[in-house]
Amino acid sequence: MTELLQYDFMRRALVAAVLVGLATPVIGTYLVQRRLSLLGDGIGHVALTGVALGVLTNTSPVLTAAVVATLGAVLIEVVREHTRASGDVALALLFYGGIAGGVLLIGLAPGAGSATLTSFLFGSVSTVSEEEVWIVGGLAVCVALVVAVFGRELFVLCHDEEVAKAHGLPVRFLSILLAVTAALTVVIAMRVVGVLMVSALMIIPVAAAQQLTRSFRVTMGLAVLIGLLSSLGGLTTAFHSDLSPGATIVLLALAVFCVCVAVGRVLRRTLGRRPPTAPPRGDGETVGTMPATTGGG
Repeated sequence: MTELLQYDFMRRALVAAVLVGLATPVIGTYLVQRRLSLLGDGIGHVALTGVALGVLTNTSPVLTAAVVATLGAVLIEVVREHTRASGDVALALLFYGGIAGGVLLIGLAPGAGSATLTSFLFGSVSTVSEEEVWIVGGLAVCVALVVAVFGRELFVLCHDEEVAKAHGLPVRFLSILLAVTAALTVVIAMRVVGVLMVSALMIIPVAAAQQLTRSFRVTMGLAVLIGLLSSLGGLTTAFHSDLSPGATIVLLALAVFCVCVAVGRVLRRTLGRRPPTAPPRGDGETVGTMPATTGGG
């Protein structure tokens, strides 16, 4: 670790990796609870259009990606609520429209080649600038504030939307807020793991934590720890082995998931317990492994 700190670009990369490791599992926990695990992928493709717009207009790609991803997140909620399109169809529209818009705009940008697009598709944490670190830090603070203020309400919404309505919660506002927060999280992570793998870092640590925990809060806390260790461990491994940082981080998270699955099975056999399950929703479906009796956020 000391060797990494000798280089300015690695110090910036480490700060970005810490922010990603902390922020992505927090929002991922809510997305898994609401069965929207692929939302990060859809928003990531829209963020690519924002990146291309930033390159085309010679402005910060991270900032334009945040704006476009936020608009895309709001759009998906509008499409899902006001049309006959289901959630997966709305996500598909984001997938195709986002990637097509990004490729089209990057082709129009003067002097922009495939290298520019590749760095955002697969991540290029070693090229993160100081300005981008500050932007990512500001976005991370916004995500943390949303969870701190609306965490309990978002938990109720993600567990059962009908229950949220019955309690008089502003379901439409909370749904848009969650989507927008997910969009900001995607932008935070895309410079580290790339838009094609950003959803993995939002979901895999949560899935790993679910193998060992029953409480929503404990699941979120353990997922954040796994995300942080995966980000820092993957970045360190990539530096010493000359590997792709984004891919290394995701594969390390997958390895942790496999370990958690094995440990969870051993613990359940030893203690004679059933796998942790959540109580059924109103439609008879289950929601992950987090019971509704715990507090939100």
